[in-house]
Amino acid sequence: MEELIRARGHEHVSAAHASTFEVTTDDYLTPAGDCILAIDADRAPADFDPEFVEACRDEEATITVEIEADGHRESVEGRGDPDLEFTNERSAVGRTSDYVDDRTVVVGAEFAAEGFDRELVDALAEGAEATVTLTVE
Repeated sequence: MEELIRARGHEHVSAAHASTFEVTTDDYLTPAGDCILAIDADRAPADFDPEFVEACRDEEATITVEIEADGHRESVEGRGDPDLEFTNERSAVGRTSDYVDDRTVVVGAEFAAEGFDRELVDALAEGAEATVTLTVE
């Protein structure tokens, strides 16, 4: 099963955070938002299909988040958790830790914002359109 989010980059995308990455529906980004990869997302976790959400609540589930922008693509894999809520109406956050809140869409991610391909990050910093695909298996 998969969910698709369309968003865009912003000049302040730095992808420097060591433990999280985020896609937000907000239409702005300050330099302090060093985990944010894309803004102005057309969907948030609260919009996801209930079957997708239920599949992600299995601690054995593998969740992959793929971001593509301007011909550059990066995937990060993590896992599901029974406590995932998918209720936030603004932001989707991937975490390297096991911490879960209403924004969390994947835990135990292989890497955070700082691990994303720098060419992809540069494209996002130039404002490229982005496609974020979340897949659960």
